[in-house]
Amino acid sequence: MPLLARMLTAPLTVQVRRGAVADLGALLSDSRVATSGRIAVAVGAGQGAQIAKIIEPTLCDAKVFQVPDGSVDAAVSLGADLRRGAYEAVVGIGGGKTIDVTKYAASLAGIPMVAVATNLSHDGICSPVSSLEHEGGKGSFGVTMPLAILVDLDFVHKAPPSLVRAGVGDVISNLSAIEDWQLGNTEHGEPIDGLAVSMARTAAEAVVNREDSVESDAFLTVLAESLILSGMAMVVAGSSRPSSGGDHEILHAIDQLFPGTSNHGELAGIGTAFCFFLREDERRLGQVVECLRRHNLPVTPQDVGLSVEQFTEAVQLAPSTRPGRYTILEHLGLSESEIRDRVERYVDAVAG
Repeated sequence: MPLLARMLTAPLTVQVRRGAVADLGALLSDSRVATSGRIAVAVGAGQGAQIAKIIEPTLCDAKVFQVPDGSVDAAVSLGADLRRGAYEAVVGIGGGKTIDVTKYAASLAGIPMVAVATNLSHDGICSPVSSLEHEGGKGSFGVTMPLAILVDLDFVHKAPPSLVRAGVGDVISNLSAIEDWQLGNTEHGEPIDGLAVSMARTAAEAVVNREDSVESDAFLTVLAESLILSGMAMVVAGSSRPSSGGDHEILHAIDQLFPGTSNHGELAGIGTAFCFFLREDERRLGQVVECLRRHNLPVTPQDVGLSVEQFTEAVQLAPSTRPGRYTILEHLGLSESEIRDRVERYVDAVAG
């Protein structure tokens, strides 16, 4: 019997607008999310606590938990609290770290999670992956996608602009990741999910050429929707392949070697530009660099405080961060001296 269709996992609701938080109580009372009203709320150190106070009148039985950091330990601890409390659902309110911790904790507890994003730093808003810190650095862990997603633009506007802009770097990295996936298909016959590619590409193309920026509601709406679509592309693919290639290998290597250098989205943007330089794709390189500069994002290693030698070390380590993943880095198989030469040439090419 022919396969006529496939079922796609998707959030029950996605709201990106001003005032979205005001509808959280109504959303949670919907029987599709929770029936008894026993809800847990996980908040970060930023605006999460402020939002929790705003929604408290409509969530009178909710228990609020503080998320101290973006570590595996924090996620495991929260997961244990959720299991002990027999909660029906958990709401994660905050930035990328808080949402990643809450997604992982919800998966451990076996309950649905609602994401309320206060910034747009990366595509973790909707992705089936949590990026968490541990004693060995930072790792990616498979989780269940949020059941519902709210992005309240009132709170996004109050977030540090650097964190909001960082989402641009993460979403345009899809362009590099897709090239790497297609390279894996050409060189090793790796299967490609065309729908996942279409979703990831659409998300990136929606942002890369826009002339407006984070001060605009219109831009923030498109950026939020693009990050959500990017996360859904990973759900469709069953992996991070459509949104993570050599660009992300480089950023994970930097996180391991030089922790605290910069945030996820900013490093993804640099990695994307460098990978297009390695591909000798001048059109895409120019497009990506122009986009990064338009949004005041770093382009060169020096922009985030890394020397040529340090970035060379990161590129050399990068393939080991995702064993088995084939990207332009594995394809070229450059030696240390060759990598240093390419890094120096890249810096010269994009300096300006």
